[in-house]
Amino acid sequence: MSKVYTKTGDKGTTSLIGGERVFKTDERVEAYGSVDELAAFTALLADNLRPDDALAAYVDDLNRILSRLMSVEALLATGESGSDKVAPLDPAVVTWLEGRIDAMQEALQPIDKFTIPGGHAAVSLCHVCRTVCRRSERAALRADAKYGVEPSVLVWLNRLSDYFYLLGRTLTAHYEVKEVLWIP
Repeated sequence: MSKVYTKTGDKGTTSLIGGERVFKTDERVEAYGSVDELAAFTALLADNLRPDDALAAYVDDLNRILSRLMSVEALLATGESGSDKVAPLDPAVVTWLEGRIDAMQEALQPIDKFTIPGGHAAVSLCHVCRTVCRRSERAALRADAKYGVEPSVLVWLNRLSDYFYLLGRTLTAHYEVKEVLWIP
């Protein structure tokens, strides 16, 4: 691409992978745009953890997640004529994520209440990622209802929000900040 701007979207349309032109308000565009926002916040979270060597495994997780987020964006941005251009999401990515979730959960004290975000910037960023992930999942479900979305994408996004929740709890313990439970 020689220039960042192409002027082809000036009237509110964009191209999906495969060349199909759609309005920028299309459910697929909303979904991959939300996932793109999640990728940006995930990168910010990783950058906040990077100076701490004790958190290197989580930075590695987040880098792996970033790569999968790009794959999910591509899958959501694929029109009918582009389906042969993007590889499906390997179900093993869901299994890997479940393993990481289980490992974090086993290391944490069980709780039976909701947690209130905060205490440390990285913990708060985990909750930003969790909530943007939930929004991305809802957007992907709307795209699925109208156009169909690969089922593993929906499962992976659902698990990913759980990952961010537990990473927030893990970081709360790591930074030795008080975990505030919501008491109605």
